[in-house]
Amino acid sequence: MSNPLAVNPDALHLFFTDDIYMVSQPSAPIAPDDKPEPPPVFNFEYLGGNKRNILILVYDEEYDVSSETGRELLRKIVKSVNLATPDFALLNYARYKNADYEALGAFFDPKFFFAFGVTPAMLRLPTAPARYQLTSEGNVRLIFSAGLKELDQDPASKKLLWNTLKTLEF
Repeated sequence: MSNPLAVNPDALHLFFTDDIYMVSQPSAPIAPDDKPEPPPVFNFEYLGGNKRNILILVYDEEYDVSSETGRELLRKIVKSVNLATPDFALLNYARYKNADYEALGAFFDPKFFFAFGVTPAMLRLPTAPARYQLTSEGNVRLIFSAGLKELDQDPASKKLLWNTLKTLEF
């Protein structure tokens, strides 16, 4: 014998006076993607030995480093601060435009950073130091400069850079 309260819809209405809603549940729980995207891995091709952890960035779309006059200017700059090829790493940033300051730091572990034609914004740095001025980012010292071609054609900029270079000690 069946219970009339359980099978009669009118009888159930006496017990349940509130509206009942059916809510569909997703088949699988939606979890937020809390894993950040891994940073890109770069295999930088550079010149020099980086023995003194000095990173020199140049930006030149046309040449591996720069034109002949740009390379000559760079040689003079490097020589003026008593550096030789084994001391630094020289990288053409035009080949690695997606690399930021963090990626370069992780790969090269620089203590000093020269940037010719590479801006702080390109490296996604939070601050924008003035050109030709020595600045620091953490324990790394940096100098941002015009590109080698532009610098070679501007004696006033060369003088500003030279005044800063004279204060450096490695």
